[in-house]
Amino acid sequence: MCFGHDGEGALRESLERQGASRRNLIRGAFAGAAGAAALGAGAGAATPAAAHGKGRGRGHERNHEVATDRISIQLYTLRSAMTSDTQIRLVLDQLAKFGYERVERAGLYTYSAAQLKALFDERDIWASSSHDGVSNRDAAALNKKLDDANTFGQKYLNVPYFNSPDKAAWQDLADQMNTEAAAARKRGLRYGYHNHAHEFTIKFPDGTTPWEVLMSELDPRLVHLEVDLYWAYTAGVNLLEADPLAFANEVIRTAPLEVRQYHVKDRHGDDALALFVDEQPGDMADLGMGVIDFPAIFKRHQVEEYIVENDTPDFNPVTTAAIGKLYLEDVEF
Repeated sequence: MCFGHDGEGALRESLERQGASRRNLIRGAFAGAAGAAALGAGAGAATPAAAHGKGRGRGHERNHEVATDRISIQLYTLRSAMTSDTQIRLVLDQLAKFGYERVERAGLYTYSAAQLKALFDERDIWASSSHDGVSNRDAAALNKKLDDANTFGQKYLNVPYFNSPDKAAWQDLADQMNTEAAAARKRGLRYGYHNHAHEFTIKFPDGTTPWEVLMSELDPRLVHLEVDLYWAYTAGVNLLEADPLAFANEVIRTAPLEVRQYHVKDRHGDDALALFVDEQPGDMADLGMGVIDFPAIFKRHQVEEYIVENDTPDFNPVTTAAIGKLYLEDVEF
């Protein structure tokens, strides 16, 4: 899930509509892990995304590492530790100690935008991005969303989730997003879409997918992508791609929309049962604990923001935050 939305459930629904069984889902999870040994071998063969005209983001100024000021965390990761005013303050204190300079908002909790911004400001943390659903053509709701984003001084505002088996609903979503993105641009905001896996696994009667609808109907001048790397990889697993990493890289490379942000979230391999009591193959993993070869992705395409996320932390959410920050600071590509 991302900010209260059930990405795993949406993926399962899309596969079940195509007659997939639970056995296929499990086999797909193991296939993804089994293919991990081959990922490194294929890493050097692809052309860097910077050489292509499509799907290109803004490269950071330092090669072969993620700049500290581009590392963020989706606060939904920390939701179980942020259920009271005291807990929220303590968690933000910890994020500041870990050196986080940015966060991605997941709502306002019980605060106003100005009140929550004050808590961030006290700790020199910038809420540079947020997850906000479409406003369903409600002008007041849209203005409130944009007002809040401007209060935080955000750069990005992203639609976190949508699910429907009907093509017309996805076309309507694209239309609404284009309208909202134009309004956001006037406010100095970049408006994006955050993927899960079901955008790739739902098949409409005409053979197209939601991803194809969005890529053809979203305005690339106004809408960017916040690619969730776990979900892009997981889509490749469940489509039984021989190399899910190559699938994820191809999603990024061929997107007509600019890829400006990543959700960096790992995936447990088939050794999860031995290493973690409660984890299963295919579950989300803390960074560096799973099978996704992030350097192979980062080498091909750098972005403006690398956002740590794990909806189901391996240990506890604050540890996930610490592990994620250390991983991204140390990763080389």
